[in-house]
Formats: sequence, structure tokens, C-alpha cells
Amino acid sequence: MAIPMAGGASFVLFLVSSILSLFFVPMSSIPDSKSDRVHSNATTMFLPLFLHHNRREVNAYPQRHLQNSSHRTARMFLHDDLLLNGYYTSRLWIGSPPQMFALIVDTGSTVTYVPCATCEQCGKHQDPKFQPDLSSTYQPVKCSIDCPCDSDRKQCTYERQYAEMSSSSGVLGDDIVSFGNQSELEPQRAVFGCENMETGDLYSQHADGIMGLGRGDLSIMDQLVDKGVISDSFSLCYGGMDLGGGTMVLGGISSPAEMIFTHSDPLRSPYYNIKLTEIHVAGKALPLHPKTFDGKHGAVLDSGTTYAYLPEFAFRAFKTAIFRELKSLKRIQGPDPNYNDICFSGAGSDASQLSKSFPSVEMVFGNGQKLLLSPENYLFRHSKMRGSYCLGIFQNGKDPTTLLGGIVVRNTLVTYDREHERIGFWKTNCSELWERLNISSVPPPLPPSLNLTNSSMATSPTLAPSEPPPFKAPGDIKIGLITFSILLSVKYSDLKPHISELALYIAKELDVNASQVQLMNFTSRENDTLLRWAIAPAEFSDYISNSTAMDIISRLIENRFHLPDSFGNFKLFEWNIEPPQKRTWWQQHYLVVVSFSVIMGIGILVSGAWFMWRRERSTNPYKPVESIVAEQELQPLQNS
Repeated sequence: MAIPMAGGASFVLFLVSSILSLFFVPMSSIPDSKSDRVHSNATTMFLPLFLHHNRREVNAYPQRHLQNSSHRTARMFLHDDLLLNGYYTSRLWIGSPPQMFALIVDTGSTVTYVPCATCEQCGKHQDPKFQPDLSSTYQPVKCSIDCPCDSDRKQCTYERQYAEMSSSSGVLGDDIVSFGNQSELEPQRAVFGCENMETGDLYSQHADGIMGLGRGDLSIMDQLVDKGVISDSFSLCYGGMDLGGGTMVLGGISSPAEMIFTHSDPLRSPYYNIKLTEIHVAGKALPLHPKTFDGKHGAVLDSGTTYAYLPEFAFRAFKTAIFRELKSLKRIQGPDPNYNDICFSGAGSDASQLSKSFPSVEMVFGNGQKLLLSPENYLFRHSKMRGSYCLGIFQNGKDPTTLLGGIVVRNTLVTYDREHERIGFWKTNCSELWERLNISSVPPPLPPSLNLTNSSMATSPTLAPSEPPPFKAPGDIKIGLITFSILLSVKYSDLKPHISELALYIAKELDVNASQVQLMNFTSRENDTLLRWAIAPAEFSDYISNSTAMDIISRLIENRFHLPDSFGNFKLFEWNIEPPQKRTWWQQHYLVVVSFSVIMGIGILVSGAWFMWRRERSTNPYKPVESIVAEQELQPLQNS
């Protein structure tokens, strides 16, 4: 039973709750590829536990009109992939000198945070914790009436809780943020969270933290827009089924003529919602009311969620329509017995040919525009059975919200045009985004890096640590070489006697033959050594297969790579791929020529030996004069 309060007390509570709501803005969950798949009878909504409904704050966003008409963009590579990790990450540098972090790109989050050096309840992640004392530009966000404060009443704090019961909390700091060597945007000051505690998936995940792109004052997008350095728009382009990675752009880009848009209402919720009215399977509309996808929060795009989740009736209709079209495929058990996945075999291993076995799917928006979903936008590979696939669209328990995760927008450029309250979609190959947009890669300002002196062992130049380049999709090119750099906290004079041993460890960690590992060059400075390595094709092979290359690259970018402590601390930098080198006619055919020559030589020798043997056998034998002949008895003459 509610207890009535005096008017003054009610106003005080309202004021306090309003202030706290500014900082306790909830975020969508960050599920991995397993944690966000659930049984059909479970609640699977991955939006925040605590929602922010401050209409006055949300309504402020559409009125942002920047005075600066010329804006730059921050182009940033995306790493990892949905199936392996359940998320995409981007690299962000914080501090002076910069400290690098791999952050999950999350459109449902409103704060960016990384583990703090003082955090004793943070998990072991990809990179070292942020050390404020090592940054000459770090400043704590001082406590005020606009934020909750720490126990000493000196520094602002934040707290985030997630639907899957993970959480993050810490203090707020202000420092220089750099966006990588593909960014036109100079480093900027920004407020971020320095974690003092993590729980649940946030504690166990490989990524360092979260990059919040949602609507909110602490969002990295809102901070950059308020500074007037970028326009109020950003874009994400995720790689396809067989390839992770992609591209992110903070700021506006020219929209392709073929991009389709749908309205996104910031007044309805702090999430990026779209007006979804119908879903078609094989050209036929699902028998659903147009309001089916309008329940609760509507249809929400969330880059921090792996798969897609439909309301109960919509999911049943979708599953029935898919089954009706898959007459030639066999229903099989999913890869994990803990989940009731819907999987099929018999479609083949080539993802580009899946449209021959699986039907097309279309999402229809309120303005009549249609977004075509290829099979890779609603399927994921069966991890234990080759040529088999599972539905990546699930029922959202009893929740009427439609949640569209990263799988739906594979190989799709998605533009979040916040200024004009719309979201655009353009189907494309995200590994070739800049070429398809006719945008050249502009040499950007690099974040401060190591001042190294070169002592090259080969003719190829030494490359400074930087962002990895995008990787071409399998089938686009043949891979002749994979290169990468390792920075070791060991003097080269101490390392030199152990180079061969190091190469063996690298071969073991990347699961290749030792003969494929080649040292290209090295750079040394005081107590550090930067080594540039190459992985060549296996013996008698012209190029590295796509599956092998994917495995090697995933081991590199996901830090599934370890070296003995005797090599000190190490850090991986910049991987790259190169096409096979053009070979001369002799290089291409020398094996054939040598083999033919050997066969001909053996044939001549065998023929000569046979000829000599036949000649010896055919010649009448004779006896030397000195040879002893056995005496023969004379036979008596016969009288006729």
C-alpha cells in the first residue's frame, strides 16, 4: 500500500530522482553469442532494467543545429565478429600518451567506460587497465549537484546495470580521446567512465569496455556533437557471415542514392527505434497486424545484441514461413544442447550461394520502403556440422518489443541520422565500403606513438603501430602473405639469439608450419623491440586459403595468442594481407620441368641398361685359348 507524503517531501523526491536519472541512464545488454540465446519460454529482452523517460532531455536532440558547417569524421575500423564474440569492437586511445582499448560498439549504451587501474573487481581483458596517473591530461570530473558523488564527495560517479544481471560502476574522468589513424578528426577531450567494479558478462568478456553511442549527455556522440566537431550522425557497417570486422564513422557521410530511410522517434524512447510494419518471406507477407512490431519500445536497433528477437506471434509466423520454403533441407539438432536452435543441413558451405536454398526476407517500413535481408542476415553457421545453418532470429519471450541485433545488418551500411530523426540502410560489401562510396582514404592525424629508430633486416619498410586495415571478404582476393607486428619489452641484443625459438612459438600459436613464419624487419629502442613478421603459404602452395587466413587473423585480433614470459610483455599491432606475388614462367613451371627432366633421365638410364643387357645375352660366348677343356672319350667307329 502506498504511503501518502506531504507535498514538500514529494517535490524533494521528484527533484532527487530527476537528478539521478541524468546519470543512471540504463543501457542495452552486451550479450555474447551464447548468453543472448535463450529457450522459447524465457524472457530475452536485452534492453536496460531501468529506462530513462525524461522527455525534456530526449526532446533536446532534434533541436541541435551546429554553427560549424564544415565537419570532419572519425573513421574507425571494427573488429571481431558476431558468431565468435557476440559483438563488434573498435579501438579508442585515451590519455597522453595514449592508452589503447578495445571497446564494444553499443548503440544502446550512453556512456563509454574502461577498467581503471585501481579496480580490484575487474576481469582480465584484452588490454591493460587505464592508468590516470600516467596521463598528463587526465582530470577527474569534480562532484556537483548534477551528478552522484563518491564517498569522499570529490568525484562524480556512474553506474550501469544490464538485463542479464551484469553491471559496471566507477568514477567519471575527462581526458584526450584519439580515434585512430583513419580518422580525420583530431583528438578531443571527452568524459568517460573509469571502472571500479564489473560483474557478470562485463567481468568475463574479452573486450575492455563499452563505447556508448546512444542518446545521452555522456554518449561519445553527444559530446562530440556538442563541441561542434562532427555533425549529428554516425554510421556502422558490419562484415558478412564469413568475415568479422567492418567500419564505423562518427559524423555525417554522403548517403548513397540507393539508401532507404525510416523514421526514428527520439520521443518514444532513448533507443534507436524504427517504424517496422511488415515482414515478407519469399515475397509473401506474414499474416500479422501492422501494430505487431509496435509493442512497448517498438522495433529497436541495438548493435550490442548479437541476434534478432521478435514478439511471440511474429516469431511463430516467421518460423512457419521459413519451414514452408525449406523443403529440400533436413532439420538437425543445434550445436549446443542447452539451446533449442532451429538448424538445417544440406545447403553447402559457400555463403554466397545460400539464396539458392533459403528464401529471401524483407522488412517493410512505415513509409513503404523495403529492406532486403539475404540469408546471412537471419542465419548463423552451425559450429559443429559443415554446410549447416541455424536461424539467428528468436522469440523475445513474452516481451512485445522487437529487438534487431547485429546479424540483421551484416554487410549493410546503417546511418543513424539523429539530426533528421531517421535511420538509413544500404546493402553493400562492408569490406569495400570506401571504394563503393567513392571515398578515398584520407591520411589522418595519428595518435602519439612510439618514437622508434629503424634497423631494417629487409627491404620492406618498418611500419609504426596503428589500426589494422580492413580485410577483404573471402573469394574477393587470393592471399599470398599475412603480416603483423609484435612489440616486445626486450632489448634486441637479448632477443636476437632466440629469434628462431620465437618463430617456433608464433607458428604454434597461429597453427602453421614453422617454415611459413618469416621475420621481415625489426625496430629497436632502448628496452623495446618491434618485430614485423609474415606468414607465407605452406610449402608447394601459391596462396593461403581463406579459412586458414580467417583463423590466423582471428587469433591475432582477438588476442588468442600467447608467448612465454621469457619474451617479456608483448603487444600485437597492425595485421595486413597481401596478394600472391607474380611469378616468372620458370617459377611457375620449374617443378614440371624438373620432374619431366628427372623422369626423362631415369628413362634414358633404364633404356641404356636394358639395351646393354640384351646385347650381352645375344652375343655368342667364346672360350679363351688357355681355358681348360674337359677330356672327352672317343666313341668307337661303327662298321657299316
